[in-house]
Amino acid sequence: MADFTVAVADPDSGVTYQIDVDGQDANRFMGREIGDEVEGSAVGLDGYTLEITGGSDTAGRPLRGDVRGPNLKSVLLEGGVGYEPSRDGERKRVTVRGREISDEVRQINATVAEAGSGDVAELLGESDDE
Repeated sequence: MADFTVAVADPDSGVTYQIDVDGQDANRFMGREIGDEVEGSAVGLDGYTLEITGGSDTAGRPLRGDVRGPNLKSVLLEGGVGYEPSRDGERKRVTVRGREISDEVRQINATVAEAGSGDVAELLGESDDE
């Protein structure tokens, strides 16, 4: 059974929340791809809709939106997710994971696509008490 962390970015406040997900809630993400929308109730945000924007696997390799499936693939990159060239025209072969969420994924990045009622910080129990 899969368990991972979901990093939920709230574009209204500019804050990102780390939420551990396991069990039945984790199954809601399985088989989904980058760009898909998921109900926010999977991470405790009832009434919200989340859009999957990326993630990484157990070895820290990034999910890449232009690689199909959940498997590893070695691709030649000129930049973008997974590789930052140090000079113009530089390319490198890099191993990345496909865009589909599988058991190998340990972190999923998501953003709030549609806001529900209530504040994100209050729903997640992370209000400012300092």
